[in-house]
Amino acid sequence: MTFIESTKDTDALTLTIVTEYDASRERIWQLWSDPRQLERWWGPPGYPATFEVFEFEPGGRATYYMTLPEGGRAWGWWRFVEIEPIDRIVVDDGFAEEGGAPAPGEPGRMTATFEEHDGRTRMTILSQFDSAAQMDELLAMGQEEGMIQALTQVDALLAA
Repeated sequence: MTFIESTKDTDALTLTIVTEYDASRERIWQLWSDPRQLERWWGPPGYPATFEVFEFEPGGRATYYMTLPEGGRAWGWWRFVEIEPIDRIVVDDGFAEEGGAPAPGEPGRMTATFEEHDGRTRMTILSQFDSAAQMDELLAMGQEEGMIQALTQVDALLAA
């Protein structure tokens, strides 16, 4: 992985992370569209993800948990808003109660785009927050660092 940049825009309430990979857009797409592959990199090292529900279609949902190093679980959910094969995925996302039901609070929105760039695939992940308070809370929890760490695991999958 080549890490390109991470940019926070407090006026627009966004966090953007850009990476590049020595792989086709089709291959990077598989890492998002196949829950078993997604489990192998979603979540930072030491926090493996398990997707219990994965309805990969517009309007579909996903529920997952990350197993914490001390053994607990942190739950999350997605609702697939847009899916444009090999180009873009848009999900509403948030924290979940145990079992996957959305926890109280406003969701965020995550958009992942995949572009050919000099024979490689550039992946841009744009996280849009509902409010400055939500953005501050998630960044304080380590969302930026955790996402960058999670993305470092993609190269091992591509090499396998």
